[in-house]
Amino acid sequence: MEEPALSRLLPVEAVVTGIEAEDWRAAIRAAGELLVAAGATTGAYTEQMQRAVEEYGPYIVIAPGLALAHSRPSGAVLRDGLSWAGLASPVKFGHPRNDPVRLVIGLAALDHDGHSAALARLAGMLGDPDRREALLDADGPARVHAVIADYEKGPR
Repeated sequence: MEEPALSRLLPVEAVVTGIEAEDWRAAIRAAGELLVAAGATTGAYTEQMQRAVEEYGPYIVIAPGLALAHSRPSGAVLRDGLSWAGLASPVKFGHPRNDPVRLVIGLAALDHDGHSAALARLAGMLGDPDRREALLDADGPARVHAVIADYEKGPR
């Protein structure tokens, strides 16, 4: 079975830019609320994402300016999905090298296989510094989806 494309995991209604967040908890809450709005999770998953950072620290800040908010697969996950919370102002998560965060991507997966596959696709896309910067600078859902669609076309 073919895995869903990033653009299908990230519906337009789950992409918001210019979000005001006073701290990392609010930034994760924004990403979680978008997962809920897209029908991927319940509100309990947002709390689980916040608890993961409280317990393990800012490990979710995976690259300069970028956090990948997630938690273990649980009953609070209704389907695999992504959300995109572009922040109006950068927020500190406490990461020694990659703070402050400008973008929080929420990741929800029904199981560990889906979790790993989605992470691998995201890592491939975000591993290109130019593409990552284009995504961090995206000013709305259309631009985010254009950058993702370009990535999914593959190398030229």
